[in-house]
Amino acid sequence: MMKSKPDEEDYWNSSKFKAFTFDDEDDEFSRLKESKRAVNSIRGLVDEDEDEDDVEKVSWSGEPVGSISWSVRETAASNQRPDREPAFPKINTDTQTTGKSHSGYSLSSLFKGKTRGGTFQTFTDSPSDSSARLYAPELRKPKSEYKDYVSDWSPEETVHRMQQGKTVSLEKYRSLQDKLLLLDFSVSAHDGNILIYLKRTLSKEVLFRELESRQTALRHFIHYLSETRDQKLLLELLRTLGRTEDMVLLQYKEHLGIADENKRRDFLKSCLSLAFSPEDSAHVQDHFTLLERQIVIEAGDGQAERGGKSEIFQKFPRRASILNMPLITTLYYCCFYHYHEPEGTFSSPQNIRHTFRISEKQFFVTALAARAKLKAWSDVDALFTCRNWLGFTKKKSPLSFHRVVDILQKNSAPTRVLQEYVGLVDDAHTRICLAQKLKCHDIVINTYRDLKDRKLLLGYREKVEKGSSEETKIKELLENPVSGGGRSSSSCSSC
Repeated sequence: MMKSKPDEEDYWNSSKFKAFTFDDEDDEFSRLKESKRAVNSIRGLVDEDEDEDDVEKVSWSGEPVGSISWSVRETAASNQRPDREPAFPKINTDTQTTGKSHSGYSLSSLFKGKTRGGTFQTFTDSPSDSSARLYAPELRKPKSEYKDYVSDWSPEETVHRMQQGKTVSLEKYRSLQDKLLLLDFSVSAHDGNILIYLKRTLSKEVLFRELESRQTALRHFIHYLSETRDQKLLLELLRTLGRTEDMVLLQYKEHLGIADENKRRDFLKSCLSLAFSPEDSAHVQDHFTLLERQIVIEAGDGQAERGGKSEIFQKFPRRASILNMPLITTLYYCCFYHYHEPEGTFSSPQNIRHTFRISEKQFFVTALAARAKLKAWSDVDALFTCRNWLGFTKKKSPLSFHRVVDILQKNSAPTRVLQEYVGLVDDAHTRICLAQKLKCHDIVINTYRDLKDRKLLLGYREKVEKGSSEETKIKELLENPVSGGGRSSSSCSSC
């Protein structure tokens, strides 16, 4: 529907919109004014939303803008640029989509047209203006730290800083003299860590030569190589220093890392040709012989145990392998499982005793403990029985009978066995105390009879059971005037 010309004139005059004309000189000014009014209205809406919701401004990385971590990261990013660009990059208005960049502008500031400093900025303002660039606050460092960047430290100061756990650069110490100064100051401060740097930067020949005149540093270095298990370099060092005995002992210790028993036996055999001292050479020979024998015993016993042919392995199953066990443990094992075997066999206790030169006392204690554990009291009794040249037998022990009683008691020996050996204790007071503790009443009564102490017999009669054979025996002794006389010493009166 077409309007008449008067109507069109009235519409355009009454409307806030103006018709476009080429000759209107104020048209551009009017449009700018309208745009500014629209932006101000948007800013008002954003201000109302922020007042209501208290929106926190964040950067693209998700950190609150203005926080310490945000400022430090932005400062580091700006320092890494060669031309020292500002930490807050300019807004790129040419791109159609906004990428995730480390911008210091929040979304609200874009709508408001504000900068971080609080000054108003419209969309028509150029963001590339140098006055609008924003920088994160730079965290200043203490003046004492500035010297780190030039590495202007003396060797003594470098060692001191290393002890404080601070980062230092050792690369500037390139001459041998400077490195040795570092070593001397480090060792005097009881810190040998500088040797790790010297090991990396000096040849072995130079390092060994200098360490030879510095015994403390040498001990540090040997300990370091031992802890890091650098066996090859350690052997070279000991060989250079002429420490042959330490070198061969170090080679001998390598057997500890060999798990297979056959390979370990072969390695020990190769060690027999090393330049050990006479005493050490005998120990290495015994070690090889013992392992060789253990391999033979283990193979035979394992087969017998699996086959079920041996009664003792059925009654007392083995708890562990005998391989790589000490000598005394091996002797105990053979006394337990192979006590009556002839001396010509590898597992015979007597064969082991003679081969490894075990003393009589050590063999006696080990055999006594093993046979008492099995409750083989006849074998225990045979250990003490000996004959003199006239053919008489008596009980003799390389141990005191007090210790013999302790071993038998720990293995739950019956009272009749204990009573026999308690009666062989020499000291009367000790004998009475042991007999009372183990309830060997006959030993106590006989000892009081030998002491001819009537008072002690009367006191002990009250301790035994009424109507027992022990009470009857005490009554008979008390009625005998020969046994009732005399008096005991105070040391025997009580335990």
